[in-house]
Amino acid sequence: MGTYELLQNYWWLLISVLGALLVFMLFVQGGQSMLLTVRDEIERTMIVNSLGRKWELSFTMLVVFGGAFFASFPLFYSTSFGGAYWLWMLILVSFVVQAFSYEFRRKRGNLYGTATYDTFLFLNGCVGCVLLGVAVATMFFGAEFTVAKGNILDVKSPVISQWTSLHGLEAIADWRNLLLGFMVLFLARTQSLLYLINNVAEDSFRARCRTKVLWNGAVFVVLFLAFVGVLLTHSGYGVVDGKIVEVPYKYLNNYVEMWWCLALFVVGVLLVLYAVGRTVFDTRFTRGIWFSGVGTVLVVLTLFWVLGYNNTAYYPSLIDIQSSLTIRNSSSSQFTLTVMSWVSLIVPFVVAYIAYVWRSMDKKAITADEMKSGGHQY
Repeated sequence: MGTYELLQNYWWLLISVLGALLVFMLFVQGGQSMLLTVRDEIERTMIVNSLGRKWELSFTMLVVFGGAFFASFPLFYSTSFGGAYWLWMLILVSFVVQAFSYEFRRKRGNLYGTATYDTFLFLNGCVGCVLLGVAVATMFFGAEFTVAKGNILDVKSPVISQWTSLHGLEAIADWRNLLLGFMVLFLARTQSLLYLINNVAEDSFRARCRTKVLWNGAVFVVLFLAFVGVLLTHSGYGVVDGKIVEVPYKYLNNYVEMWWCLALFVVGVLLVLYAVGRTVFDTRFTRGIWFSGVGTVLVVLTLFWVLGYNNTAYYPSLIDIQSSLTIRNSSSSQFTLTVMSWVSLIVPFVVAYIAYVWRSMDKKAITADEMKSGGHQY
């Protein structure tokens, strides 16, 4: 394996890490999706303020994930973000709505009331999770585009990727994409409840959250098993003798051939199940979010690895199979990847700083008395 291929593998690894952390951070959106079902004002305020301390991290993670894709695999960025723009615009609008809702929810002079901004947060929680899941699902199940790199020399129309007239909206009509979308939503809801149990020090509130963990976790498990069943029996696209061909059970074969992926996948699943089960049945257990968070990151990492490694097309084209994208035909140049690899060495320091800030913000758990006493609130 040459230096260029090693760099491509390295950057796919970084993309996988960022994608896994983004899925974990969606617990913020998961909590927002439950706001309209909370009638008690103090309880709703505790939820908003608990999640409000982390909303910027989830938004930033989405931006960094997209930016890393742009820098390392620009053909995917131009094909997906530039071609399926209606789908991505809906996602971005929902996150922009989230940003100003937190800032204006309790701002002095608010003419619309907190209920209006709670509704916006609810929409971001539902729409953001489902549509992100739909967008990622197209990387497994394909999208309707073609790629012609030679078009870059066409002065009149230097457009490499061509899409159907719906520009990404057609992905919402595919039940397999929606399956992953709703699975992501209920994972986010479950993890949000685990986070709130850890971050809000009110026994009655925690008891209600444990009940919700049970049924949200149950729905997630059913959707997860359905998605895994569909994925492992689905035909993927692989590179054979320089050409992209359809390969039956491609993702199942990838898990078998890359045994370390399968091992981490099983460990991750067990950690999530342990977090849900112990939280429901052990009323003293409040650290489920950390077990579930690590488990989620491990599972998502393996999904990205079987998606891109082992000569797999990580963005299949449903119109022209040879237009499908792989980490070999869609990456930046060797020079660009090399320079960015040096820059990526600062990532551990950034992660350490985020962990420090997180710990500082969560050092003191939120209480109802704190919400009643005034001060800065979202």
